[in-house]
Amino acid sequence: MSLPSQMQAIRFIPQAGTEKATKDAPADIQMMEHEVPTPLAGEVLIKVEAAGINNADLLQRSGGYNVPEGASDIPGLEVAGKIAALGEGVTAWDVDDRVCALLAGGGYAEYVAVDARQVVPVPEQLDVTEAAGIVETAATVWFNVFMTAQFQPGDWVLIHGGAGGIGTTAIQMVKAMGGKPIATAGSDAKVEYTEFLGAHGINYRTENFVDRVHEITDGHGVDIILDIIAGHYADDNMKVLAHRGRWVVIGTQGGIKGEVNFLRMMAKQAVLTGNLLRPRTAAEKGEILAGVVEHIWPLLADGSIDPLIAQSFPLAETAAAYERFSESDRVGKIVLTM
Repeated sequence: MSLPSQMQAIRFIPQAGTEKATKDAPADIQMMEHEVPTPLAGEVLIKVEAAGINNADLLQRSGGYNVPEGASDIPGLEVAGKIAALGEGVTAWDVDDRVCALLAGGGYAEYVAVDARQVVPVPEQLDVTEAAGIVETAATVWFNVFMTAQFQPGDWVLIHGGAGGIGTTAIQMVKAMGGKPIATAGSDAKVEYTEFLGAHGINYRTENFVDRVHEITDGHGVDIILDIIAGHYADDNMKVLAHRGRWVVIGTQGGIKGEVNFLRMMAKQAVLTGNLLRPRTAAEKGEILAGVVEHIWPLLADGSIDPLIAQSFPLAETAAAYERFSESDRVGKIVLTM
């Protein structure tokens, strides 16, 4: 198959008069011509059909997330499409295979080159839009809840941001694997949705989540916290953590600093840790994805887990997609299509 030399891609360009993007002056979103990447040894080239939007992309736009060394500055951490070309030494894939991939960047484009270890088959019965919206969230939840926090069936798992892409995926994965999810959300409608998915819902705007967690768990507390908030939730998170509980921070929407009662932490023999998925090596991502394919893909195929795509937008409407992503009533993932 003959490949084009140029492709359309989204780039973040600092606003006129600014040297770099900030929260108050986020970069302009521009569609630009870009050279089609050539897959290196061990890589594959994917013709992208859909790309998922994640909070890290918006942070990158506002200067709050540095691109890992060696990664593309084109945003986009997950895609689905077809293999367009193979790099030297790649034998696990063939041209035209349907795949989705976990990236360090480069997904908002018509083509992306990625290490073959970061590529997995599209789950059975999913279309490319659904596949593009599930790979990063499923990998995030698997890595943090199941690998890092060592989830066991019967665990109580508190999921902050329960109505977002990661939250809705986490609820379903925990429920399907025999856990008991509790989810916080910011409106009654979102709480109802988390409950529809199988969680005990808590409206953090109108309820004290510490009191509600202890009520729901009969005073046991939660065994695992999947935390996208951190900051001002720090003290309350430690209060709800059960004996030998595991608290995994994956986001800082509530600030990068917070008070922790270390005496309480020691008394509970608790574990507090934090993770970023994006800068992990290809080998590490491959290990994470192997677990996802083995344990989670069958649950997608049989309908136990739904990707929950809120809406899709053409690549040229990325700015509108970001606006929708940021709206408070959004539930589930936003996906770009090529």
